[in-house]
Amino acid sequence: MPDTLPPCPNCRSSYTYEMDALLTCPECGHEWTPDAVFETAVRDSVGNILADGDTVTVIKDLKLKGTSSVIKVGTKVRGIRLVVGDHDIDCKVPGVGPIGLKSQFVKKVAG
Repeated sequence: MPDTLPPCPNCRSSYTYEMDALLTCPECGHEWTPDAVFETAVRDSVGNILADGDTVTVIKDLKLKGTSSVIKVGTKVRGIRLVVGDHDIDCKVPGVGPIGLKSQFVKKVAG
C-alpha cells in the first residue's frame, strides 16, 4: 500500500482513510477496495462517453425545480462541461441559461 491514499472516486475528497480491508471517505461515506479500478468516464443515457465541448440533446422533458419552466425533449445543448457532483454536466440551455444536468437525461449528438 502506498504511503498516500487515493482520493475518493465518488466525491474526489482527499480525506480517505483505511478501515479493515476497505478505504472509506468521511465526506460522502463511499467505501471501496484499494485495488478497485474505477471508470472515470461520464456516459450519456445510451452509454456514449461524453467529453467537454460535446453537443447533447435532452431525452425527456425536465421540470426545473422552483419554477414552472420545462426543458423540452429534443433541446440541443452545445459546449457542455463535465463536473464532479450529483449533476455531472454544466451547460447553458437555450432559453433557460446556465444549469446543471445529469448525464442520464441526455444523448450525445454525433458529429
